[in-house]
Amino acid sequence: MSKPFSGVKILDFTRVLAGPYGSYQLALLGADVVKVESRDGDEMRFGNRANDWEKRGLAAPWVAVNAGKRSITLDLKKPKAIEIVKRLAAGADVVMENFRPGVMDKLGIGYEALKAINPRLIYCAVSGFGQVGPAAKTAAFDGMIQAMSGLMSITGFPANGPTRVGFAGADVMSGATAAFGVASALYQRTHTGKGQLVDVAMIDAVMAYLAQQFTEHMMTGRVHQQAENLSVTRKPTGNLFKTRDGWIVLAVMTDPQFQRLMKTLGREEALADPRFADWPTRIKNNKALHEIVEEALGKETSATWVERFAQADVPAGRVLTIPETARLDLFRHRTVLQEVETEHGPVRLVGSGFRLEHGGGSVDRPPARLGEHTDEVLKEAGYSAAEIAGIHRDEVV
Repeated sequence: MSKPFSGVKILDFTRVLAGPYGSYQLALLGADVVKVESRDGDEMRFGNRANDWEKRGLAAPWVAVNAGKRSITLDLKKPKAIEIVKRLAAGADVVMENFRPGVMDKLGIGYEALKAINPRLIYCAVSGFGQVGPAAKTAAFDGMIQAMSGLMSITGFPANGPTRVGFAGADVMSGATAAFGVASALYQRTHTGKGQLVDVAMIDAVMAYLAQQFTEHMMTGRVHQQAENLSVTRKPTGNLFKTRDGWIVLAVMTDPQFQRLMKTLGREEALADPRFADWPTRIKNNKALHEIVEEALGKETSATWVERFAQADVPAGRVLTIPETARLDLFRHRTVLQEVETEHGPVRLVGSGFRLEHGGGSVDRPPARLGEHTDEVLKEAGYSAAEIAGIHRDEVV
């Protein structure tokens, strides 16, 4: 069974994280993604050159979002390279890039130039503030967008000040948005026959993920504060609690769940306490309720409580480290963790965050060496062996 994007050809100029994350999602689902790199390679390839994988140009952060793609090198400062890009774009379905707006135009391979060659082309540009507007030419990075989007203002503890989330959230949200935008444009093209520009602004993408917070502010005037570890519902039993040996997160959001929680903790008397009669009073007396729950949890280990809560149908989960999560038995029944063979041995990767009944996401080729597929791609584009030799001789690739 073919994958959703089988037959879709993507010319990928993206680098670092936001753009590559987006094109990686499409590669997982069958797109033939040709990554166009400089002759020095994407800077993410080499990390700090502190381990063998980095010295090979296969640094783990790069592999994480570029496995499954083919790699070619082009010196875009050379006219011959621009000619090659135009030839490749003529047969492509999608071009993706995350340069500052205007860079591709100056090279002669921006949206308008490539659209003239291929009217069905979908051109996805990821940037900090989009292709239009007063901040369009402003360089942007993950932390900068986390700060400006409001994300940091609602993360962490007031005593510590605004806090970044524990991963490159703005980059990843933008990449996921780019993949969704390209998928939407590809589907739209099936009934319009037309390509188009997909303009992804990182700040737009992050705001879209904060839809509840922004909408609540615009409707009610509420300004969300740092959430600490509290649920966005503000219910006190949706929070982090300390057990005898670690930490546990409760997600108790309904009255029946609250009743089962208190009974499982052996604190049935709290159910008759007027301070905890309903959610408004529980929220008002958050601190007192938290102390009661945590005092009870401190008598047993996290594993013991999770087992008891599962039996009582009380939503709860232990706080795990990345290694602990990767070892969970449940992943034997899922497809999100995948293993791919390389010439240097196997590597485990994270694939699609969803399963399809057929034709789902998978890594079908190992992470590419820098420029590994240059000759192969040039040949597919119609270049003869003599022309390819000349391109190498002129140090275009």
